[in-house]
Amino acid sequence: MGPLEDLRAEHEGILLMLRILERICEGFVPGGRLDVARLDEIMEFFVIFVDKCHHGKEEEFLFPALEEAGVPREGGPIGVMLREHAMGRTYVSQMRQNLTGHKAGDPRAGEGFRQHARQYTELLRQHIDKENNVLFVMAESRLPGAKQEELERAFEKLEKERIGEGKHEEFHALLDQLQKEYLR
Repeated sequence: MGPLEDLRAEHEGILLMLRILERICEGFVPGGRLDVARLDEIMEFFVIFVDKCHHGKEEEFLFPALEEAGVPREGGPIGVMLREHAMGRTYVSQMRQNLTGHKAGDPRAGEGFRQHARQYTELLRQHIDKENNVLFVMAESRLPGAKQEELERAFEKLEKERIGEGKHEEFHALLDQLQKEYLR
C-alpha cells in the first residue's frame, strides 16, 4: 500500500470515529451525563491519531512534497487544508475543555461539547472529501513513484516515533470496540 492509500485508509478510521462521536452526542440530553470515559478515549484518538499522526504526515511530508512539485501553498489547496487542520485543533480543544467542565459538574458543558463535536464532525467530513477527491488525486499525478516511496518511509518513521509501537493497533481495537457498542 502506498502513502496516499495509507492516508485514505486512515480517513476511513477517522470517519468511523466521527460516526461514533455523533451517536454518543445524539444520546445526550441537556442536563444529562456524557459517557466521559469513552469520550476521553475518543479525544485521545483525535489528538494523537488524527492530529499528531495523520495531520503530521500531511503537514511535514506530503504538503512540502506537493509544494516542491509546484502546488502552491497560499491561494491553493494546501493552504486550505492547513487552515482546516488549525480549525480542527480548535474544535478538539473546545471539546476537551467542555468535557473537563462536564466532569466538574458544569451544567452547560455537555451541550457545549455536543456543539463543538458537531462542528468538528462537519469540518472533518468536508475536509476528508477534499483531500480524497482533490488533493490526493493531484498528488498521485504529480509525485513520481520514487517520491511516493520516500513518503511511505517517512510516514512509517513518524508513526513509530510520534505515537509509538503498537499504538496504531490500539486505536484500531478501540474503533472496533466502540463500533460494537455504538453502531450496531
